[in-house]
Amino acid sequence: MKRPKNVTLHILDKDYVVACPESEQDDLLASAHYLNDKIQEVRERGKVSGSERLLVMTALNIVHELLQHKNAKNRYTNPNSVDLQRLEQKLQAALDASV
Repeated sequence: MKRPKNVTLHILDKDYVVACPESEQDDLLASAHYLNDKIQEVRERGKVSGSERLLVMTALNIVHELLQHKNAKNRYTNPNSVDLQRLEQKLQAALDASV
C-alpha cells in the first residue's frame, strides 16, 4: 500500500501541509482552490471580520450550495418525487398522443 504524500495547500493567505493519497491529490488541490476562492468572495463583500467568522460564513455558503445541488438532484432521481412523477406523466401523455 502506498503511503500518503504531503501536499501544501494555500488557504486564507496561509500554507497548510496535508497528507493525502496520491490518487486524491488533484481533488484535494481543486477543493482547496475552490475554498480559497469562496473565502475571497466573502472577504470582498466586506461584511465579515476575523478569520474564524470568515471561515464559518464561507463554510455555510458552501454547504448551502451543496444542499441546493442535492435537492435539485433528488427532485429528478427519487422515484417518489412529485416532480419526477409529473415529468413521467407528461412523457407518457406525449407518447400516447403520438401513437
